[in-house]
Amino acid sequence: MATIPEIQTIPKLDPFKGMKVIPLDEFFTSGHRTCQGCESALVMKLMAKAAGPRSIILGSTGCMYVANTTYYSTSWVIPWMHTQLGSSGSAALGTAMGLKALMRKGKMKREAINVIAFCGDGGGADMGLAAISATLTHPDYNLLILMYDNESYANTDIQLSGSTPYGANTTFSPPGKMKRIMHHRWKKNMAGMLAAGHPECKYVATVDMSYGLQAMNCVRKALSIGGPTFIHSLDPCPKGWDYDPIQSHELGELAVTTGVWPLYEVQEGVLKLYGKTREIAEGRYKRGPVRDYLLRQGRFAHFTEEDLAYFQSKIDQMWEKWLIPGVIPFRAEKGFKLNQIE
Repeated sequence: MATIPEIQTIPKLDPFKGMKVIPLDEFFTSGHRTCQGCESALVMKLMAKAAGPRSIILGSTGCMYVANTTYYSTSWVIPWMHTQLGSSGSAALGTAMGLKALMRKGKMKREAINVIAFCGDGGGADMGLAAISATLTHPDYNLLILMYDNESYANTDIQLSGSTPYGANTTFSPPGKMKRIMHHRWKKNMAGMLAAGHPECKYVATVDMSYGLQAMNCVRKALSIGGPTFIHSLDPCPKGWDYDPIQSHELGELAVTTGVWPLYEVQEGVLKLYGKTREIAEGRYKRGPVRDYLLRQGRFAHFTEEDLAYFQSKIDQMWEKWLIPGVIPFRAEKGFKLNQIE
């Protein structure tokens, strides 16, 4: 059987060596209606800046769709399309397929065009998980799916999602007099799950825009590697997390330095911790107490010392007992020796 020749060009996006070399051009501009202190808006801004002008953005329903488009108006300077809540994976794959077909038929110039689909945690970790999983099994199409995670269905009044942390106060899990902790589930390990379960996916990473340069370089690497890729971004949300908007950047840093949100990338099966997470793993930076992160947020105001201790114990377990901290939660059966991990 004849094979279809590869006609998609992979962009060459070298990492930014420092803040001074980042282009001044903006592809996500002013005029959006996000909340004051919204980190997800910063994700859109830096994601588009890292990708550059030859990009197509596909946004599923959520905060970043509703706030960034109004009637006859949008903050996107580059081509943008809205897609349904659970279909970021489908939209990305269909767009990449369409571009490839048009280039193959000579109806479109052969060039590198970035296809980026974004989704929130509700549209990605919950409703869109099946479509994202299917998309990551197609190695012939170049695309990036970025999940901005504000740990709730923030667009529809802060309902609980699969990414909501244990014990958090949401409209679906309000603490009461009879039962203080209404949400007993632990946050879904989205990036680790996709990296482990999709060998055709060449690149999966976690990012935090409080470390903007590192995050932008993850976006550039994802777009340059070829094939389907996935990035999971933790986005502090003043409305959903209940804090003063001026603290967004600091809360993003605390999520990493307390070990709650590990930064890592898995490139063609090779895991690399980076930034502060790598420093913690190597013993060069002391992991901070989780209470410093939790007590800055009103959604954990009902926590007692016992609750804080439990949350701390779960983070300690992740760092001290997981096969790989923050990535793989398995532990070997007693007496069974695993291959040495470098």
